[in-house]
Amino acid sequence: QVQLVESGGGLVQAGGSLRLSCAASGSTFSRNVMGWYRQAPGKQRELVADITSGGSTKYADSVKGRFTISRDNAKNSVYLQMNSLKPEDTARYYCKYEMTTIRGETFDHYWGQGTQVTVSS
Repeated sequence: QVQLVESGGGLVQAGGSLRLSCAASGSTFSRNVMGWYRQAPGKQRELVADITSGGSTKYADSVKGRFTISRDNAKNSVYLQMNSLKPEDTARYYCKYEMTTIRGETFDHYWGQGTQVTVSS
């Protein structure tokens, strides 16, 4: 089992910034992908950004140029720096931890409890 603890959500005005953090503990695996997903009321959960243990990143088009994902492998942690926030970024943000094979195929995954981000206009 892997436990994920998220922090950093909150209420911010449009144009502001927030930084989310997620720390993994327990039976972590050296080859993994850590990422952030979000879910707004009435909408499906969607990928915001993820980063492999090797440092490769992927972003949703809607956040490119505004959000930056990073990680600290020694701390099993992933971070999401969110700048120029918009009201449409309002959602619950979830950390996801995926264990992958050498070919990048996910064979197990875990979710955090989520942290709320609210952007006021």
